[in-house]
Amino acid sequence: MPRKKKLKFEDCIEQIDSEIRKRKSRWNLTALSWMDFDDVSQIIRIHIFKKWHLYNQSKALAPWINTLISNQIKNLIRNNYGNYCRPCLKCAAAESDSLCYIYGTQSFACPLFAQWEKTKKAAYLTKLPSPLESVEHETENMQLQEFDFDTVLEKLNARLKEKLKENEWIVYQNLFLKRKSEQEVAKMLGYKTSEKNRSPGYKQIKNIKKSIIEKAKEIVSEDMHI
Repeated sequence: MPRKKKLKFEDCIEQIDSEIRKRKSRWNLTALSWMDFDDVSQIIRIHIFKKWHLYNQSKALAPWINTLISNQIKNLIRNNYGNYCRPCLKCAAAESDSLCYIYGTQSFACPLFAQWEKTKKAAYLTKLPSPLESVEHETENMQLQEFDFDTVLEKLNARLKEKLKENEWIVYQNLFLKRKSEQEVAKMLGYKTSEKNRSPGYKQIKNIKKSIIEKAKEIVSEDMHI
């Protein structure tokens, strides 16, 4: 029996392009004026071409292609946005409309936000261009907001370590600073739950977060300069 001819990348380009077009709705970074979906499509094609030698031709092509496409789109979104976005988007203390449980608003009063402004905000503004008037306004504000962010964070942590209970300090360190998930922190503390469809430690973590936030507010209100 003759051996089945091995497919080349060029033999499957129409199917590859068809699968890429199906994923167009997943590319939602329209603010990136220099990268539209045509550019994304070309990046994905090149990526598939480079990985072609890994394709097991005894299996269906579409699922393998779709895995590469999905992963590549996620990577592009992460690299062009996620790595530079403000920490509030992933913070447990964040509320809607740019509000914050601890500091009232999402602003440089928070050491994590302040550190982002110091190290990543410029890259964020470069990735997602703003109108010139907005950039000028931001630049003026940044000149007025210069202070030692690392020292502020160190002092806040020291005050919280004195004020928080042992389990609260563990939650604060891992949830707010190390950015671990609530499930990871609950597992670390050995919390469980008997409630159906609830993650382990749901109530305990919720109550501890509330206590941490209240104590942090007290510290900030007592000494705005920490």
